[in-house]
Amino acid sequence: MDLSSAGLRVLRQIAESGSFTAAAVRLGYTQSAVSRQAAALEREAGAALFERRADGVRLTAAGLTLLRHAHTVLGALAAAERELADETPGSTPVRLGCVPTAGASLLPAALARLAAAAPGVAVTTREGTTPALARAVRAGSLDLAVLTSRPPHRPFDGDAPRLLLDTLADTELRVAVPAAGEFAGRDAVRVDELAAAPWIGPASTGAEPLLGVWPGLPGRPRVVHAARDWFTKLGLVAGGFGVTTVPCLLAGVLPRGVALVRVDGVPAEVRRVLLARLPGPPAPAVAAVARALVEVV
Repeated sequence: MDLSSAGLRVLRQIAESGSFTAAAVRLGYTQSAVSRQAAALEREAGAALFERRADGVRLTAAGLTLLRHAHTVLGALAAAERELADETPGSTPVRLGCVPTAGASLLPAALARLAAAAPGVAVTTREGTTPALARAVRAGSLDLAVLTSRPPHRPFDGDAPRLLLDTLADTELRVAVPAAGEFAGRDAVRVDELAAAPWIGPASTGAEPLLGVWPGLPGRPRVVHAARDWFTKLGLVAGGFGVTTVPCLLAGVLPRGVALVRVDGVPAEVRRVLLARLPGPPAPAVAAVARALVEVV
């Protein structure tokens, strides 16, 4: 096979983005250029590498095999580029992805611990949803990612090889309420009391659910403010403008004026916090970052 590095980067970006259009935007190419690179890859490989589906583009088994080798090829090219430029790295880079709740609650403490234990490791971070970060780990754009899952905790995809998942914590959901509002001073509320409450939460899709309204809330929720950012959501709660659903992980970083209450009358809602990476022995720097996250939890 005579494969170009540009083609392999296109393959990696399609795997991460899940579409030709999104890959073109990320790479700064036109969509037709991405399509041409994809077609050229398939011709050289002599196999279909991409499966067009209603929910986007997925790599076939042959595409996943080529992606696995693309990690090695592109990594070697990057190392050669650094060596030819006579760049002696002063630190070892690790790329870490985090869902927003883990970023707010775990990331600062983990980075502080890592700086003391392994000062030669330089971490760059990216925030995203669980599906997007899982794709980035599989594509090789991230070394590690902190993800969340809901029961029954199925695998994120059926691709092989499966991502290696380590459980960091199980955290229950709570409702964040104004400390001086209707539910002030209470440890718990009934789910029927929340049915008419004003909610703060983003629009969610089946593919990328985002916390906001309590899961299984009876009736049609009254969403008065749509926000994705946790600082915005919790600021609105503190101001008395509504309530929102949060994991207990955020208990230590709540702003003043916000209290957490348990929801009675329904089974506990639990979310699992996971650390994902590709299978195989981790590099020492990656292992150091993983160890810092585990110790913080």
